[in-house]
Amino acid sequence: MALTVNSAFNEFHQNTVNLDPDRTKTARLSRDWLISQLKNLPNTIDSFPRLYDEKHIKFGSFARNVKIRPLDDIDLILTFSADGTTYTEYSYGNYYTLHVPTENFNLLKLSSDDGILNSTKLINKIVTSISNISHYSNAEIHKRGEAATLQLSSYEWNFDIVPAFYSKAGFYLIPDGNGNWKATDPRVDQNNTTTVNQKHDERILQLIRTIKYWQKRQTMPTMSSYLLEVIILSYFDNQSEISEHIDVNLINFWNHFKSAIYSSIEDPKGFSGNLNNLSFEDQMKISVKTNIDLLIGVEAYKLETESFDNQKAINKWKQIFGGDFPTYG
Repeated sequence: MALTVNSAFNEFHQNTVNLDPDRTKTARLSRDWLISQLKNLPNTIDSFPRLYDEKHIKFGSFARNVKIRPLDDIDLILTFSADGTTYTEYSYGNYYTLHVPTENFNLLKLSSDDGILNSTKLINKIVTSISNISHYSNAEIHKRGEAATLQLSSYEWNFDIVPAFYSKAGFYLIPDGNGNWKATDPRVDQNNTTTVNQKHDERILQLIRTIKYWQKRQTMPTMSSYLLEVIILSYFDNQSEISEHIDVNLINFWNHFKSAIYSSIEDPKGFSGNLNNLSFEDQMKISVKTNIDLLIGVEAYKLETESFDNQKAINKWKQIFGGDFPTYG
């Protein structure tokens, strides 16, 4: 229960949107211990390929501090040493193949007869190797898409471990889900998030989390969390300054988002082209719902600042964010 709009949002963030600080601390400790175990796999597992320890990455929304409840996954990139492996880019199919030299015995065991490294086989090598770590012997470990997924019964989250190679051109090659490889660089996303957040006095991370919660509600079609983050960062990066009040920033963003959702949204890393693969019907539904909530938000702001009626203003925000938004009192 809250007496002002600002205190209502603070309570909402603490109790509903943001990750619990104690669970976050536990998750980070668990993640770091896992990384130490992964680094040791070449020393304990037969034929496990050599790692490039300087290039492992903690990535994803948890690493960028924009994860909202529940904490369901934590992402890691496990980088392998190329040791003479080269790549060929196929731009028409937007994928890469990796060519393993005959002297690279461990990677060659995961390759086809012509020396093409199979990304699925490398993921499966990680899966079988993790199961040999005593701490994880009873865990659920399997391949899921681009990653080896580790789910411990003691935690509510799973770890997605993505194998990668670091190219001399300065980007990462990760599995594409079809046995080949694709280019990416999660450091670009981390740098963009940090830069925009610092530009606006550390207010952006909370805005991202709040907007992600709003978009996740079952009142409109859901969209890729990453796509939404890109739109949010692009909008606020183009603002010279923003309000100290989150309700004002939400209203301003929604005013932009209702039309931006129809636009082509380019991958800031420069690899995937247009990220906005929503159907026109879904774009329209999201736009319509955004405009409805925009108008309610404007009404709430007027009730707060012109009529000084915090109770009605909070009730309006509750219309937008649902029953978990605090009540007045």
